Amino acid sequence: MQNYIVISAVFIWLLILTYILFKLKTHYFNLVSRTGKNKIDDILDSLINDKKNVELELESLKKDLHENISKSNFFIRKVGVVRYNPFGRVGNDQSFVLSLLNSENSGLLINFIYTSDGLRVYTKKVTSGKGNDYQLSEEEEKAIKESS
Repeated sequence: MQNYIVISAVFIWLLILTYILFKLKTHYFNLVSRTGKNKIDDILDSLINDKKNVELELESLKKDLHENISKSNFFIRKVGVVRYNPFGRVGNDQSFVLSLLNSENSGLLINFIYTSDGLRVYTKKVTSGKGNDYQLSEEEEKAIKESS
């Protein structure tokens, strides 16, 4: 009876060892097939080199991202439109002001004034929410506030 117990225990132990060995062999073959190397030292060196290359590429991508973010501050990010009637009670709100600003509230105002004679278009440069060369009208200031 004891012989059967000992033989069963040895058989179970052999099954466990076979399973562990099979898992190790499968893992080793996966490493060899992915890296193309046969020795474990070469595989580890290859993985370390791959990690270094990925880190260098990541740093390059971070640098590019920061450059793009700093460049994007100059892109048009805010747009505002205000319709108004420049002649008081006569006519409709056919005139309008269009503000095109970046993240620092600098950019361009385009004022379209519709009259009975035709359409007049005026532009004004804006820096930090203020007019550069010309004073801003009430509608133009409203367009800047609306775009923010």
